[in-house]
Amino acid sequence: MWMLLTLVYALIKGAREICKKKALEKNSLIEVLLIYTFISFLICIPQAPDAMGLTVRQYIWVAVKAFVIFVAWIAGFKAIKFLPISMYGILDLSRVLFASFLGITILGETISLNKGIGLILVSVGLLFLKFNPFRKKEAVEVKQEVCVTAEGEKAKVPFTQTMTWFVFLAFLSCVLNAVSGLLDKILMKEMNSSQLQFWYTFFMACYYGIYALVTRAKISSSVWKNIWIWLLAIGLIVMDKALFIANGIPESQITVMTLIKQSSVVVAIIAGKFIFHEKDILHKIVCALIIIAGIVAGVM
Repeated sequence: MWMLLTLVYALIKGAREICKKKALEKNSLIEVLLIYTFISFLICIPQAPDAMGLTVRQYIWVAVKAFVIFVAWIAGFKAIKFLPISMYGILDLSRVLFASFLGITILGETISLNKGIGLILVSVGLLFLKFNPFRKKEAVEVKQEVCVTAEGEKAKVPFTQTMTWFVFLAFLSCVLNAVSGLLDKILMKEMNSSQLQFWYTFFMACYYGIYALVTRAKISSSVWKNIWIWLLAIGLIVMDKALFIANGIPESQITVMTLIKQSSVVVAIIAGKFIFHEKDILHKIVCALIIIAGIVAGVM
């Protein structure tokens, strides 16, 4: 059951990537993040009667988990905006490895031969999905960033001078997502899924509300008419509910769940072919088959 619930999470996660891309075509990043987390909280309100009764310590830990994801999403979006996709993909691979490392070192999970083979295959599939060694190299325009000089004047500097910062943001996003997965497993040992989901979405909506106020972000009325934001919110609630319940099952293991989560790549590849008409689909299908083989090996 916990494997099936994790698979549901992964498939919805892949579908949400389509919704994100479509939502951001109509509204800014902060508009999408603020409104869809707010809608998500509204959807969770019926769970309020079952969400009460946490201790102060538990409220604090849920707030910490929400803050971890709040930072991870901002860092990840900023990094992928500037870094080459191939480089970001390689860095994103560390999420799989780090989540497995946390499961082994903190939760005491063991890596069997099947899990080890599965982890290797998934890692190889993800690596070659983002980095195609057979693709012809194309000329890349050198980006420039606007920076403020010591004299207070704005000046453009080569993008390579700021590359290290965005690499750090990408790695930070991967690490924080892995930490969030670990917190899910720990928190679900002492609370129910309604408690975690209700307060998690509440704190997320608060964090993005504060962020929007601090940055003085403009929220247009058109954001409420963006159907993709509503789909993002519904998807978030369903996928998180499935994941929280899966984490609450004592037999569930982070190392295996991490492998199953990579099923979202298959949805992204299908969407790339039939919705966004992307190229190199055959290469991506081969990578997906490698990832699927790794998942099957890991769960056997």
